Amino acid sequence: MNVLIIEDEKPAARRLNRMLATLDIEVQQMLHSVEESLNWLQNNAHPNLIFLDIQLSDGLSFEIFEEIDVKSAIIFTTAYDEYALKAFKLNSIDYLLKPLDEDELKVAVDKFKTNQPQHTGIQVNLDDIKKLLINPVDRKFKKRISIKIGQHIKIINIDEIECFYSENKATYIHTSENRNYLLDNSLEHWQEQLDSENFFRVNRTYIVHINAIKDIIAYSNSRLKLILYTYNNQEIIVSRERVKDFKNWID
Repeated sequence: MNVLIIEDEKPAARRLNRMLATLDIEVQQMLHSVEESLNWLQNNAHPNLIFLDIQLSDGLSFEIFEEIDVKSAIIFTTAYDEYALKAFKLNSIDYLLKPLDEDELKVAVDKFKTNQPQHTGIQVNLDDIKKLLINPVDRKFKKRISIKIGQHIKIINIDEIECFYSENKATYIHTSENRNYLLDNSLEHWQEQLDSENFFRVNRTYIVHINAIKDIIAYSNSRLKLILYTYNNQEIIVSRERVKDFKNWID
């Protein structure tokens, strides 16, 4: 049985590797990011089973499936709480809640072995699960954020933000007042705090507000280019794999 671990926390990946070794399962490869996983899966035969963390260092692991038709069975390893786990269970996806438990790991592996002939790829709608994870029912979204500027704290209403973006491993916002502010957390962190009715992640670098879009222009390779009202630091391109979802979002 070929097994792959995709986990951005290297100590957690090594611990899972050791736990699997006690079950006589040899791990073929350990990967730690969306980009690394994409490169590996595009150039190697897909394993029988993948242990997959949801939130990786450079994005959500669902981005992998948007670009590649993964043929492996999946056991999610996740720190998400009960509402998400219930979704996995209802959709017959194996999952493990962090920190991983040895007994639960064995049960999940045994379940995979028992059902292995039926595992010819992912059998559920990952888009539905992704929406639940990013935008669960009863989630309270950010309405404002506070930013420390010297000895002062500035309060910015969420609707004043044209976009969130990452640059040089830092995260910023750009406001309708044509100002940029540095944030403390990653783009992935803020994506989880935002109402997906108003904000959309167009690529790995940008999350844009629906009211900030001034123009949408057809771009090369079936992509779209966005023009915002005040932001003009860099081009904002809707990646090809997200164009369909983006069009659904703006309708």
